[in-house]
Amino acid sequence: MRSKAGIVASVVVVVLAAFAAGLSVGQEKKGNTRLYELRTYTTLPGRLPSLHKRFAEHTIKLFEKHGMKNEMYWIPTDAAKKDNTLIYIVSHDSQEAADKSWAAFRVDPDWQSAQKASEADGKIVEKVERVYMTLTNYSPGK
Repeated sequence: MRSKAGIVASVVVVVLAAFAAGLSVGQEKKGNTRLYELRTYTTLPGRLPSLHKRFAEHTIKLFEKHGMKNEMYWIPTDAAKKDNTLIYIVSHDSQEAADKSWAAFRVDPDWQSAQKASEADGKIVEKVERVYMTLTNYSPGK
């Protein structure tokens, strides 16, 4: 029969092994459950610099203020889109969090002021496309 010290030592080893494997006692390892949002903005001719300025000076900070995580921002390299397209990804804790963040963002007086000021010489964005995504179980980010 094993001693109490031997049993305790065995339990400690099992708990440490589970912890090292990324598990909590009684739970499976949870993967990345963030909701990613891919957004593509197409600007009116000549207005991409104004969009970049608005993002750099206002939008990114306001996204964070409203719970969105700025992930990455890109400019296409192909000739047809490089002068009028901004592509970016923000992420959220859930679809509900995304809906709440966007609703708060749209009515934020700081956003409304920044948008109005940046469009004083004309509208910037012609079209916005959005796709919500989750990581696959084989994604390196998981």
